Amino acid sequence: MGQINSTDFLPSEGIRYARHFSLSEVGILGQKKLKAARVLCVGAGGLGSPILMYLAAAGVGTIGILDNDHVELSNLQRQLLYTTDDIGKAKVQTAKNKLLQLNPELNIIAHEFFLDKTNALSLVQNYDIVVDGADNFVTRYLINDVCFHLKKPNVYGSIFQFEGQCSVFNVMGGPCYRCLYPAPPPPGLLQNCAEGGVLGVVAGLIGTIQATEVIKLILNTGDSLHGRLLTVDVLSMRFKEYAVQKNADCCLCIQKQSFESLAYHDLLVCPYLASSADDEITVQTLQDMQRKAMDFILLDIREPHEYAICNLGGQLIPFAQLEKKLSVLDKNKNYVVHCKIGERSRHTVNLMREKGFVSVRHLTGGIKAWAKEIDPTLPAY
Repeated sequence: MGQINSTDFLPSEGIRYARHFSLSEVGILGQKKLKAARVLCVGAGGLGSPILMYLAAAGVGTIGILDNDHVELSNLQRQLLYTTDDIGKAKVQTAKNKLLQLNPELNIIAHEFFLDKTNALSLVQNYDIVVDGADNFVTRYLINDVCFHLKKPNVYGSIFQFEGQCSVFNVMGGPCYRCLYPAPPPPGLLQNCAEGGVLGVVAGLIGTIQATEVIKLILNTGDSLHGRLLTVDVLSMRFKEYAVQKNADCCLCIQKQSFESLAYHDLLVCPYLASSADDEITVQTLQDMQRKAMDFILLDIREPHEYAICNLGGQLIPFAQLEKKLSVLDKNKNYVVHCKIGERSRHTVNLMREKGFVSVRHLTGGIKAWAKEIDPTLPAY
């Protein structure tokens, strides 16, 4: 195994990483690589929890955590970095504290903001590898695009209900995420975990695989998942593997489209992220409308299980069923539409107006904003 140099590792680290030192594929040299590595994890939630915990335990020297969310009770079913006492706290700061308790010799950098086009390049260039623990398509494509342009490996994972998938992109001249999925799906077409649910252990399974892939990339050992998509259905407990090749029409790998010109970053291409003042109302305005008994219909487009957790008394028509049921609604009535955080409802405004509804607005921030600003007793999820 060789001699551990005291200038490379503290005595406590010699004990901490003893099982790594015993592995020929890791050893002293490999542990030094881990200690020198800089890894950014985008998202400190379901996937981020196992990713961060295993990277910290493995001794990855610098770990960046990017998230702008706070711990909620509904997180605890799968986000094992947090406990009930952490509810309401910022995730990145809480995660940083927990990781330093696990391994105090690390450099943990907390980035308490959302990744966007204005900060992505400057942030990612400071790291060797990016791990995708995001829970939305906009961030997922942004991670891929900035990694492609900066030539950084992108360790991808996603989960939904009882299924998960993972891969590694932008490695050894291999494909990128857009080779597999060229463009984001239309807004509202696919549910996210908050809408469709997820079995908590799926996050642990996929996140642990992602952490494994990061460690293998740092050590330059084993066969990485680049060029392969690994999927799992935990109900049948079957893993499947699919080959991923460069897409002949990929706007990045083949067409070499610039980072600045990528269309999906523009809010106009993502209607659920764009709206005008005429499209929306605040929770304070909705409360005032209710107090004054104004004539309007409150339309709740969440899923039935979300409605059962908490609701504002609106008429429930799940988004997936909305287009079929618009014919039974009076187009001349005044509508206020809401969902959990305002994404589905923004898209609904456009849809209903296209179908001839004259007065439709959506609730900014959704029922989550109502719980935060109007009624803190409303259960959060």
